[in-house]
Amino acid sequence: MSPAYNSDMFRKRLTIALAVLAAATVAQGGFALWSAHVAETQVIRGRIASDIQQGFLELSARKQRLRTWVVQMLLGANADLAQREILHAEMREILQRLNGLSQQAVALDNSEATRYEHENRKSSLTVLDQSLGELERTVAAARPLDADADPREAWDTISKVFDVSQGHDLRTLVAQSIEREAVAKARERAAADASLRGMRTLWLGAAGTLAVAALLLGVYFARALRGPLDKLSAGASALQNGQFDHRIALDGADEFAAVARSMNAMAAELAEHRAREAEARHRLEELVQSRTAELQGALGALQEMDVRRRQLLADISHELRTPTTAIRGEAEVTLRGQAHTVEDYRSTLQRIVEIARQLGRVIDDLLTMTRSDTDSLALKRQQMDVGVALAEAVDQARAIAAERNIHIQAPSTGTVLTIMGDALRLRQLFMLLLDNAIRYSRPGGTVEVEVRTPQEVLVTPFCEVRVRDHGIGIPDNELTRVFERHFRGEEARRHRADGSGLGLSIGLALARAHGGEVSMESSPDTGTTAIVRLPLLAPSPAYPVTS
Repeated sequence: MSPAYNSDMFRKRLTIALAVLAAATVAQGGFALWSAHVAETQVIRGRIASDIQQGFLELSARKQRLRTWVVQMLLGANADLAQREILHAEMREILQRLNGLSQQAVALDNSEATRYEHENRKSSLTVLDQSLGELERTVAAARPLDADADPREAWDTISKVFDVSQGHDLRTLVAQSIEREAVAKARERAAADASLRGMRTLWLGAAGTLAVAALLLGVYFARALRGPLDKLSAGASALQNGQFDHRIALDGADEFAAVARSMNAMAAELAEHRAREAEARHRLEELVQSRTAELQGALGALQEMDVRRRQLLADISHELRTPTTAIRGEAEVTLRGQAHTVEDYRSTLQRIVEIARQLGRVIDDLLTMTRSDTDSLALKRQQMDVGVALAEAVDQARAIAAERNIHIQAPSTGTVLTIMGDALRLRQLFMLLLDNAIRYSRPGGTVEVEVRTPQEVLVTPFCEVRVRDHGIGIPDNELTRVFERHFRGEEARRHRADGSGLGLSIGLALARAHGGEVSMESSPDTGTTAIVRLPLLAPSPAYPVTS
């Protein structure tokens, strides 16, 4: 049995422990901010001392270069006046920067230990500033020496201006300043290092103390909480798993015992509700399952019947239109005008018979597709010439084209292109593409048929049959959907209201049944090209195109 705790005492202990940890964390954070500020100040002071030393060195170097310029001028060596002005400006800029750095150094540390150092620096900068004015005036007056002038006397005069000002030896002044700043830089760097070491020690001590305190408090509360929490967790897991007969064995007046009593009461109530709910749910499930099965069966049958009916009507409407139009066209062309020979009538009747035979096969396919709910097509494969099937399809399409004043330009001769396929199906494929090209051509337009030279992809040669019209074309956003069943673009519907959008999807199925592929290339208002690729048994030369 776990020891019982007074609820107020336990809460008070927990509150005090958390408050102490929070206060220690805040104190550590404040100390870290203060330490960072001290370290930053020390680093800045060291950097300023280094910059001041560097400034004195740069000033000495510029002064030496100016002395060299004066010698060139005295000797008449064509000294550059622009170079003199640049040196004057650089020396002024260095002195200005040194004054600014000196003020920063005073602002950062104006203690008794560094006050004498600041006064010496300020005095040196004042002397250097005044000497620079004298030097600029003297250098500006420098001119090449006359032939009878004494060079030594001129040099002594110039050297006096460069080296002495207001009774101070400028060389000694600059050297002392450089040495003084070197000492200051070393001192500030040593102070910064010492500060960082001290802060690191304090940080480690504070962090260690806080970690030990947190660890001790964690161990204490973990021991005090482990027993009750384990029992509550086990009870919650039992309730989650549906074990409503489980009871949590916690007695006492603390919070954990109160929670345990509440959970035990809830478990008893849930067990009672669960029994009633299980009985009601069982009756409802039986009823719902029975009704759902009946409705699903009826709905599935209705949906299947509706889909088959719609697809059958659409496919019949599309597939019967082209052959019947071709039959009517053949008859009208033959009956129109003067009498024809017996051979002409026989040829026409043979074409009508072929179209009727094709029509019968199409009807069989539509019925088969509807019954089996698949798009598979049975082929009677044999060796055949692509050109023959294409020529027969073109002859059939000319009757449809004549009605709409469309001219078909197709190859008239060519080498045999042999494939394994079904002549009737292949003729049906070409007829679908020709019918599409005629339908979406403008009156008086031309449909061009081209057979391209066989090419090899990996080890399989193939030929291309291209059917191009100069009609309304297909927008780019619709070109990828033209082979979807029942898809018709907006421009196509405006051009011809009739049509079901099945022709290209059936044509694609026919091409793939022959191991080939159909693709489309088009641009709006410029026309469309349908490309059929078929695998060959052997490569052959290309067909010439004639009108």
